[in-house]
Amino acid sequence: MIIMVPPPDAEPWPTLGPQVVAFIEQHLVHGPGDLLGQRVRLNNEQRAWLYRLYEIHPPYRMTQKGGRSSKAKHPRAGTRRFERCVLSLRKGSSKTEFAAWIAACELHPDAPVRCAGFATVRGVPNQPLGRGVTDPYIPMISYAEEQTEELAYGALRRILEESSLAGDFDIGLERIMRRGGDGKAEAVSGSPNARDGARTTFSHADETHRMSLDHLRRAWTVMLANLAKRPLADPWALETTTAPEPGAGSVAESTMDFALKLAAKPEAASGARLFFFHREAAGSHDLSTDSGLRAAILEASGPFVARWSDVDRIMRRFRDDDTDPAYAERVWLNRRVQATAKAFDVATWKTLVRPGYVVPPGAAITLGFDGSRYEDATGLVGTELESGHQWVLGVWERPPTLASWEVPVEEVDGMVRDAFERWHVVRMYCDPPKWESWVATWAGRYGEKRVVEWWSNRRRPMAYALRAYRGAMQAGELTHDGDAAFTRHLGNACRALTSLRDEEGQPLWILRKERPDSPHKIDLAMASTLSWEARTDAIAAGEQTRRLAWVL
Repeated sequence: MIIMVPPPDAEPWPTLGPQVVAFIEQHLVHGPGDLLGQRVRLNNEQRAWLYRLYEIHPPYRMTQKGGRSSKAKHPRAGTRRFERCVLSLRKGSSKTEFAAWIAACELHPDAPVRCAGFATVRGVPNQPLGRGVTDPYIPMISYAEEQTEELAYGALRRILEESSLAGDFDIGLERIMRRGGDGKAEAVSGSPNARDGARTTFSHADETHRMSLDHLRRAWTVMLANLAKRPLADPWALETTTAPEPGAGSVAESTMDFALKLAAKPEAASGARLFFFHREAAGSHDLSTDSGLRAAILEASGPFVARWSDVDRIMRRFRDDDTDPAYAERVWLNRRVQATAKAFDVATWKTLVRPGYVVPPGAAITLGFDGSRYEDATGLVGTELESGHQWVLGVWERPPTLASWEVPVEEVDGMVRDAFERWHVVRMYCDPPKWESWVATWAGRYGEKRVVEWWSNRRRPMAYALRAYRGAMQAGELTHDGDAAFTRHLGNACRALTSLRDEEGQPLWILRKERPDSPHKIDLAMASTLSWEARTDAIAAGEQTRRLAWVL
């Protein structure tokens, strides 16, 4: 199954693609791997991608006036059709090398990557003429600084070192410059201000499904914003990725969400300046059978990748006892699935958004609080007693650029105070570690029956609270405000099985991070669980009935 936004038009657009294909095949070679240094022979699918990536606006367009059609000069004649492009392909599709070839073309002074005008070529009028970019700047970002050698920048460096173009560049470990000094490609860090203000002509982000941390998302946002600084250079950006995990909050996930919204509105997609290509195995394959699994892998691979893929080896990885089936499905079938260890179904969570709803002042609510003081995050989540609507009142996370940081406790206290003043808080459940004195202060201020220490390290109560919260999601009994951090924390939360069993002998689980030192936060997931548990207990204690009687 292929998702392509926008789909090909009935009449093809002018494109520099054939010229780019010819340049790659004449001058470039394969990068790191078994084919290192061998000349490139692009397959038909790679050619088709390049044709789409380098589509340009035609020299003329048809206009209607007084019932007559006439040809007028196109206001954007020769400029790129797409400003952002995305290739979402399964693991092992050589997408990193493909991106490196494009970066090499964008960097070389003679590569035909921009339109210099139109001319009659071999008797065919209005054919685009290609030229190189003047003084290009090409930042290439990866999800971790230590991965730059393995990803697109490292591939670009080796490709140029092994190609006939090596003499045209001064090639370094972290930057590649034209010999004349008038152009540069470099590996950049994931700092939010990475190259802020840079005069970019082409940007590339590799493995954007891994770019889920806040500083990486902000760094890519900055890099996209920089494209506006050199309109004469007709700049653009490319993402290469595998299917994102739902709820991880990655760059790839947000880009795919945007593309799918456009796909539902063909007219909007046509003018959005985004080209998005995604291939995945259709859901009709029975993965429990060898024939079904093989067919799914072949479909996700596409006709050309399938030719050289070791499908039997991939199938064995699927069947290995230590393989997470959901992970294998995501990377080899390119499907958007959550790891089975994840605590909540983010796809379901996203259907529960209630946009624009604001809990009215004075409404009966419950609060859930989960906090840290220095390293982790602190979150405060509210739940309306009557509707079950949840929203984030506050979240405080350590900025990734700060080695030391402390939660602004006075700000947290102010948010709690504001909640009690604005709404009728019937219960507030607080996980107290490192906040014991503040929880005591709130209990003294608002009453011990309203502010309750709720220790999440009590495994059985915690497991039952999580089961009830997850069940409420699956049953559609709650809604939420769609806060991005809320969704990200829910998506980060993993299940940890305990030795405990319920009355029917089923194992109980609690929340954990994917690993103890993970930078991916889950505090809002804990806070929302406590807020929901407080609502459940308040309703069981008759708070909803008492509130209704008070209103009447």
